[in-house]
Amino acid sequence: MAIVIKYVVEHKGVEKLVTTDKKEADKYDKMLEVADNLAEYIDAKGISLDASVMEELSVLLARNKDVVGKILKGTDAQTALKQDAAEVVQLEKRKA
Repeated sequence: MAIVIKYVVEHKGVEKLVTTDKKEADKYDKMLEVADNLAEYIDAKGISLDASVMEELSVLLARNKDVVGKILKGTDAQTALKQDAAEVVQLEKRKA
């Protein structure tokens, strides 16, 4: 019999991720924390969205924070997306 350590990321009482990689769990947990902060900020600015839309939007922004950061610095969306795709390909090559 083997012992397997599993990390469970739970958000608002819902299991969001189960993994054996602590680093991956920590990274996902941090992303959810950033998403919560974004949702709170958007709500505080008076923009009211359905709860599911707010969660989807804030998670999207948090997951893509690097691309969003480039766009906020003035890079157009298409260029930022192309740069992001190229970086993903490079990371995949390093993993292989």
